[in-house]
Amino acid sequence: MTLRPGHIGLNVTDLDRSLAFYREVLGFVLLTEDKEGDRRYALLSDGGEQPVLTLWQQARGPYEGGRAGLHHLAFTADSVDRVREYETALRAAGAEFAHEGLVAHREGSASGGIFFHDPDGTRLEISVPHGAEGAPTPHASAPTCGFF
Repeated sequence: MTLRPGHIGLNVTDLDRSLAFYREVLGFVLLTEDKEGDRRYALLSDGGEQPVLTLWQQARGPYEGGRAGLHHLAFTADSVDRVREYETALRAAGAEFAHEGLVAHREGSASGGIFFHDPDGTRLEISVPHGAEGAPTPHASAPTCGFF
């Protein structure tokens, strides 16, 4: 049996705010949503018919990075130029960044990306497997995506 990721589910505090962020800033497509009463959720896709991200309005507070569970959610882009386009859109939306601009995954690595937080503080990454040669490395002794 071979397992691979299906979809990711995130708890959010405000479904409308999170939908705006994931749709308008990151480009996800709304498949369906239900906003009746306290059971509010949305299923998002990457343009296909299957959900890749679900948002569940059931969190009472922001993401806490020091607790067991999700460390960060990573997305892969087609090119470094596309990562920089996302960076521009995220900055315009007021997203908080963990590192200044594009950074390498580790010293001398061709892979790298941007590291930021969604409106609830969930740690996110958009990276590419190559094209980040020469980008700075925030941590000399550990992968960049490990501590932020």
